[in-house]
Order: sequence, then C-alpha cells, then structure tokens
Amino acid sequence: MIKLTLIGNLGKDCVVNNVNGKNVINFNVAHTEKFKDSSGTPKEKTIWVECAYWSDRTGIAPYLKKGTNVYLEGSPDVRTYTSNDGKQGASLRLNVQYVQLLGGRNNESGGQNDNQQQQQQGGNTSYGYNNNYNTQPATQAAPVATQDEPMDDLPF
Repeated sequence: MIKLTLIGNLGKDCVVNNVNGKNVINFNVAHTEKFKDSSGTPKEKTIWVECAYWSDRTGIAPYLKKGTNVYLEGSPDVRTYTSNDGKQGASLRLNVQYVQLLGGRNNESGGQNDNQQQQQQGGNTSYGYNNNYNTQPATQAAPVATQDEPMDDLPF
C-alpha cells in the first residue's frame, strides 16, 4: 500500500454525494510551494489534489469550507482523461482515510487568528476524523480527545 500525507487548503466547499448507497465527501486541496529558481527569482508552484473521503460519518462536511487548512492521509490514485479538445491529461486523486482540520481562512472571531481564539477558549482547534473511529466535533471549538475518542490509529 502506498500512503500519501498532504497538508493544504480547500479550493471550494466540499460536496457530499451518495454513490451506490455509500456517502462520499468530495473536495479539492491545493498545496503551494514557494521557491527560488537558479537565477534567484521567486517562484510559486501549486498542486491541486482531488479528494474523496468515503465515510458514513459526514459530520465533518460543514467544516470543510473554502480556504480551510487540512491534514490528510490516504492512498493516491492517478486518473487519466481526455479533454474536450482531444488532449490527454492526468489528475491526482487521494482516497482519504484520515482528515484533521488545522484551521483556515474562515475566521468567525472578528479578526482574531485561530491561535488567539484557541488560547482564549483553552482548547484545541483541530478535529481528527478517521474511518476507524467515531470522533465527531461537538462545537466549533474541537474537544480534546479522551481515551474513548482516540484521534489517531497508533496502537500505543
């Protein structure tokens, strides 16, 4: 099995679909890398990844909004296609197995950044969703994980 880890921002709000009786949350994530070329000129390269999160627990969907920063784990899949003008292309798709919200641009705190809001609330602003566990957010500020709600799949 090949496992891909990705941190990026959602390009638009997610869409929840039902395919053959199973729920899937579809969204796109972009990762922009900034670097300098050999002449020292600043450059940017953005890679878009299509994501499909197959889960009966769609409680994370309201939080997957445009600009939200996410951490993802899953298995990659490359899909080939032919465009309308006959050109061959390929896209990278991630079959998501784990989602963690890291924060984002959707700031409802009236100008405070996520770290300031987190410090004032005394909580953790990250959510973890894994197909193996039933961890759901109770409010906008994420609860801290308990032994009954493990946030990762490590056996120790």
